[in-house]
Amino acid sequence: MEKLLSEEGFFARLLGRSPSGGGRQQLYGPDLPVVLLTGGPGMGKGRLLREVRDRFATKVPVIFLDCDSPVYADRAEPEQGARSAGTELLVEVARRLCAWQGTGGSFAFPRLFTGLAMIATGVTDGTPEAVATEVERYEELPQRQRFRGLGAGDFWRGVLRGTIRNLLTTLSGQALDPYSAAVSNALLDALFERLAPRGRAELERIYGAYPGAAGQPRHGLRNLAADFQAGGEARELAESFLFRALREDLEAGYASASGWLRRVGRPGLLLDRAESELGEQLLRAVLTDRRGGQRDRVVIVGTARRADGGAFLHGGRPAQAVVPPAEFRPADGGPPAWSRRASGAADQAPLADGVLLLRMPRLTGDQLRRETERRQQRSEPEGGTNRRRIDAAVARLSGGRPHTVIRLAAAAADFRMPADANDRDILDAPLRTAANGAPEQPVAEVLLRELVVDQMPVRLPTEHRDQWLDLLTHLSVAHDEECADVLLRHHQRGRVHRVTSHHVSQLLTDTGWPACERHFIGDFGLRQLLVHRLYGLRPGGAAWYADHHLLRDHYAGRAADEEAPSGAAFRSVTAHRMNHHLVSGGADEVVRHLAATLPGRPREWCAELLEIAQAPYPGGADARRERAQGLVAVDGPALRRTVDQLLHAVWLCEERTRPTGKETAGTLATLLGLLSIMEFDGAGQLSRTATEWSDLAENEQPLLRCTCTGQLGRRR
Repeated sequence: MEKLLSEEGFFARLLGRSPSGGGRQQLYGPDLPVVLLTGGPGMGKGRLLREVRDRFATKVPVIFLDCDSPVYADRAEPEQGARSAGTELLVEVARRLCAWQGTGGSFAFPRLFTGLAMIATGVTDGTPEAVATEVERYEELPQRQRFRGLGAGDFWRGVLRGTIRNLLTTLSGQALDPYSAAVSNALLDALFERLAPRGRAELERIYGAYPGAAGQPRHGLRNLAADFQAGGEARELAESFLFRALREDLEAGYASASGWLRRVGRPGLLLDRAESELGEQLLRAVLTDRRGGQRDRVVIVGTARRADGGAFLHGGRPAQAVVPPAEFRPADGGPPAWSRRASGAADQAPLADGVLLLRMPRLTGDQLRRETERRQQRSEPEGGTNRRRIDAAVARLSGGRPHTVIRLAAAAADFRMPADANDRDILDAPLRTAANGAPEQPVAEVLLRELVVDQMPVRLPTEHRDQWLDLLTHLSVAHDEECADVLLRHHQRGRVHRVTSHHVSQLLTDTGWPACERHFIGDFGLRQLLVHRLYGLRPGGAAWYADHHLLRDHYAGRAADEEAPSGAAFRSVTAHRMNHHLVSGGADEVVRHLAATLPGRPREWCAELLEIAQAPYPGGADARRERAQGLVAVDGPALRRTVDQLLHAVWLCEERTRPTGKETAGTLATLLGLLSIMEFDGAGQLSRTATEWSDLAENEQPLLRCTCTGQLGRRR
């Protein structure tokens, strides 16, 4: 992050000014990309935007906006015919920039003001007095605060304040119906009466281009007001046009003779939570305008949870037909060259062509260790075994997700973790957050609230919001969509409205959680949080066992030799059933199945073993290591006893929440070596497997690599 914010970093060149105030050669332009910071919950997108604001806002006019804040809708609520969340956000931007005290001074927004004044005719009363009162909310916008009453060269001649009220109130004594055309006409007269030649030309250029205006600004302004009051897509069109007017005002503040001499850098709008309905509307508006050839120097930086920046960027194209936007990974070096792709007709090109994705980086192993060391040093000498064990647990549970690292490291500051503990033990560590002096809570509860409850999918229907966390908790034991649908049908019984696994999968993608071909909850850290919660939902892990028994029984009802459907996480229905049977108390039956099916098919058997054993371990005492080492008495012939030990050794490796290392690697090599010299068909082939698996285990690598466990291996 520091590299992005540095004196010569990406944002200094994008804004044309360094944090210390020095000029910088500007990136891109005159066709500017919209920059989207991509990454799921906890990746630090909002934190980075706030850092950009804090470091640059005194040097260039940079405005930070939370697009999902309820404040804009609350301000619009008293006059819903004349205001909206969108217009209130634009008004806030303009007001802040009217008060800008940096280089070049404040900005004026006469173009935006004109449109806002026209939609003010939709006030509830619709009378001249009510319209005048609504318009007066915006009267600080059209002229710069330092230069009241500018001469003929200004947008308006003389001072505008009070003129509109004077003209409108002359109608107050007349018998007019609310929303009478006379009110709109009087307002237009008031606006156009004092227009200077430049102002008239600008309104003709901008509002004369409004759909249906035919070059007549008065027609355009009337259409703007009518569309706004119509609601729906028509209102969105009007709001998008007002956003264009705001950017035109900012551009004029730089392009004028005085602006060219006095202003520096580029202005910027930082749109946090831009995946919200309002944020997406703003992004769509500016991207559509720039696709159509409109140019301005306003830097737009937003956040996007989805890895592709947002489905709206791709125009409904199927995934296989989507051309990814240009992207920039800070670890790759300097920012890439960017130019808009030539894609035929401009209005048919995907909005993604106007985007540059900045991939939010995960913390490296060294950064993660520094974070935990910084908090542990007060309580343990450098190099302590407890700290090393915590480092490993935080690395695996967080996957380098910055917010998760910070929370886990803080909770683990005074936590003592035995060398053989499960990583999930750390999730019970208490954490006190700074918010409102809240009492201590287990860090798992804090993270689930911050990463899931506080960051619900934007398109999650209201009727499912109260159950979202519970549904995800149960889905933590699912592998594929069939598996997930079994759980969803069970846990949504009695509900009129239900979600399917496909719907949930889409919502998880929209929220920025990655997918995995072997786990329905594809993010390893999130899955561990949910598994931990599932085990604690009911005493003795009853909810955990119930879900696994439900899935075991579902797959037991299918033919034993039935092949798994295409795209499923397991090669066979039997392997899927055995996976859930293993983690819900059926280890002995799984061993009998494995021992019976090994002779004659060692290669297929090893693949099935890995699928069965890639599973979490329930809470409570864990005797897997002892059982893997033969320290727990098991009845049966040598083949069955050795398979029992091997299953538990592989299970330890495949859960990925306990250290393995040389000891487990040696156990795997020994057990596979024993099997390789037994008297059954194909036994000798296991010798090669012994070498491969022990090498992986010694280096803390997964034996069965999938998307989410493979990321853990790479991080180390």
